[in-house]
Amino acid sequence: MKLDALAIAAHRDDVEIVCGGTVIKLADSGYKVGIVDLTQGEMGTWGSKEERGKEALCAAKVMGVKIRENLMLPDSRVEPTWENKLKLVRLIRKYKPHLVILPYWTQRHPDHANCSQLAYDACYLSGLAKLDVPGEPHRPFKIIYTSSYHQIQHSFIVDITDQFERKKKAVACYRSQFQRKESRKTVFRPAGSIFDFMEITARHYGSLIRKRYGEAFVIKEMIEIEDPMKMSVPSI
Repeated sequence: MKLDALAIAAHRDDVEIVCGGTVIKLADSGYKVGIVDLTQGEMGTWGSKEERGKEALCAAKVMGVKIRENLMLPDSRVEPTWENKLKLVRLIRKYKPHLVILPYWTQRHPDHANCSQLAYDACYLSGLAKLDVPGEPHRPFKIIYTSSYHQIQHSFIVDITDQFERKKKAVACYRSQFQRKESRKTVFRPAGSIFDFMEITARHYGSLIRKRYGEAFVIKEMIEIEDPMKMSVPSI
């Protein structure tokens, strides 16, 4: 299956939290969307890799994604090695996405930062005709980086007002991770829980484009506006 968009993240539940609304919106628009998780999340404090595997399938169904694959790299040891890049190149050539969604490159968790570099490199390498990897060369047209949870200058915001409730439902599939009271105190304070955290963040970014909920992204190149008369956010 050829995908229109592919989200790549280090752990099961990363995509749901940082860009789940956008993934759902793409699926709602009729695009074929997939997810690649690099690890099985076996180093997480709560839940087993088997539990998280079932939860990931539940969330994928809620979001309407067409495929969800796992590269089975060791959790907390995601590294941008040549071997790992070639593993990901195989999937990029297999699915040939036009759009790739990656984590922002500066992160608290080393796996997230390394995922960003690893996946970017794989996107480039996938287009090399002489690279000895199965499949036809393919280089994604666009790479965007999820940046809602980072204090930076964002490039654009996606309105996820119609998708936000399903985003929360997708995250709620991860019962092993987010139904424990102790996690609220250590990870998501002062918001209280992952759902409060997502609500506060999405409301903030939604307000910047005069919508109820939004998700922020950054890109490394400029955006072209074809018709300035059709820009949607008012200035005054």
